[in-house]
Amino acid sequence: MDNALSAPAAAAPVMLTPADAAPNFVQRLNGLPLRSKLTMGAGLLALAGAMLAITLWSTQGDYRPLYSGLADKDGGEIISQLSALNVPYKHQAGGTILVPAGQVYEVRMKLAAQGLPKGGGTGAAAGFELMDKSSIGQTQFAERLNFQRGLQGELARTITGMADVADARVHLAIPQQNGFFREQQKPSASVLVTLRGGRTLDRSQIASIVHLVSNAVPELHPKAVSVHDQTGALLSQTHDAAASGLDGQQLHYKQQVEAGYNRRILELLEPVVGRDNLRATVTADVDFSQTEATAEEYRPNQGPNAQAAVRSSQSNESNNTNAGLPTGVPGAATNQPPVPAVAPVNGASAPLQAAQGGAGNGNSRREQVTNYELDKTVRVTRGAVGNVKRLNAAIVVNHRTTTDAKGKTTTQPVSEAETARLTDLVKEAMGFSAERGDSVKVVSAPFVVDKTEPVDMPLWKQPWLLDIARSAIVPLAFVAIALIAVFGMIRPAIKAAAPLPPPEKPDAVDELVDDAELLPGAEGLPRLEAPLHNEKLERARQLARDNPVAVANIMRDWIAGEAA
Repeated sequence: MDNALSAPAAAAPVMLTPADAAPNFVQRLNGLPLRSKLTMGAGLLALAGAMLAITLWSTQGDYRPLYSGLADKDGGEIISQLSALNVPYKHQAGGTILVPAGQVYEVRMKLAAQGLPKGGGTGAAAGFELMDKSSIGQTQFAERLNFQRGLQGELARTITGMADVADARVHLAIPQQNGFFREQQKPSASVLVTLRGGRTLDRSQIASIVHLVSNAVPELHPKAVSVHDQTGALLSQTHDAAASGLDGQQLHYKQQVEAGYNRRILELLEPVVGRDNLRATVTADVDFSQTEATAEEYRPNQGPNAQAAVRSSQSNESNNTNAGLPTGVPGAATNQPPVPAVAPVNGASAPLQAAQGGAGNGNSRREQVTNYELDKTVRVTRGAVGNVKRLNAAIVVNHRTTTDAKGKTTTQPVSEAETARLTDLVKEAMGFSAERGDSVKVVSAPFVVDKTEPVDMPLWKQPWLLDIARSAIVPLAFVAIALIAVFGMIRPAIKAAAPLPPPEKPDAVDELVDDAELLPGAEGLPRLEAPLHNEKLERARQLARDNPVAVANIMRDWIAGEAA
């Protein structure tokens, strides 16, 4: 039995030719089926496209506004120029054009060199540059018209520079002056401003526009300038128009006065009745009328100690005397000199003494005029603007809520005594004046509370989550395409082209199983055929488990090199 098997002959070395060597990766790819090659190529293209799309999406996200509030005509011209300059852009509602952040200032300078945006109107589109285009045969009327158009355009550009003004147009009515001063007409102006969304002009801004236009045109009075908005409302008001009603500044002052009184009442009563248990409203009647009164009073000097002030005094005295002729009966009485006339001191008229014999006849006159100063009082009274004429306050207090020991909640109105105390507090807070006609009313009433049940919105319906999903859906789609291309197309083709693992070296059992002779000590065993390596390995293992003695003898004879 030991000689039944002969030692296997030594295996001769096998020399591999280049044709029998293992193929490289390119050869293995070339050996793949056409379908696998097409799938791999499509996967590579999809991966490259997804990577390029993700790169472009991440770089083009930062867009900044180039212009906002553009007219349709200006927006179309700017978009056409951006297309010609190969500048990417986005258009949004409201006349807003967006460009990449790094090209905003460069694109603005390029568009400004081409005169864009024009502003939508002929007056705003051209300024004093119209004077540069003068022809040889230009008439004086055409030159004056171009100057007026240029002045309108410059004023419109200046007004458009304000933050709240989107566009402006200025119309000037400048009459032609002649040599007659009485027949000269004064110029006038009208300004139409287009305000930005949600913006308004206050009183100071309107006044600045009026003074800007009036100072730019000679002999233009500010009252001759009217300012309108895009809705047709008159923004600038003259003194006559302002006296007829409240303007924006006066209405704002009235609201401030009412809000101040209302805040005082709330700050005083909220700690007493609770924050949500009080509602107050104050209405103020404010007097914006301007009054001015001038009075002059003339009084004589009165009183025991009053000193008369002499303003002027004039005295006139005349005396005319003629020589007297001797008359009467000659005698001793006729030879005496005449007695001089004496006037009474008290001013009473008295007959003069008769002329004596021998005296001359004559007349005398004396006048004296004295003017005294009178007391003069000039009083100028100017009424204050914005005085409060009357205040009306209405306060509603919620019913008191009480909870008993069992947890039952009941409401009851505020007592009259407490209401009276609250009324007194409100009067002190607002400076109540009965002479002025103020009124205060405090009422207790139950407040109606609307019960709003909280809505349990699921997480996937939350607005913030929806915004994140909208912003991330595009890059996530690109990433999904890239993953599908890698794991669904490229990876299977690479695995198919990968080299096979080296075959395992057959062990002694495999060599014995492949022998054509019968195993010693196992004559009844069937002859083993040459199955696949898995089947041979299993059958050899089964033989070793079933006949360990025969396998041991075979191994011993194989190691000793003895013949069968």
